[in-house]
Amino acid sequence: MAEKHPALIRAIDVIGTAGDLAAKIGITPQALSQWKQVPATRVLDVERITGIPRQELRPDIYGPQPALAQEPAA
Repeated sequence: MAEKHPALIRAIDVIGTAGDLAAKIGITPQALSQWKQVPATRVLDVERITGIPRQELRPDIYGPQPALAQEPAA
């Protein structure tokens, strides 16, 4: 069985339990238990509920997280 994506595990941890996350996005815990990563159709919901950026949840769709602005080298 494939492991869950680390960002999905983090999203569950932020909310408390997989059942809590499922309830907040309006799906059954059984449906969420089948996820290996956040489905593309649910990324924005999970981002809104957990505060985890979409780039972390699905970098294959949204690309890597933007780098923080850095001071130019002197």
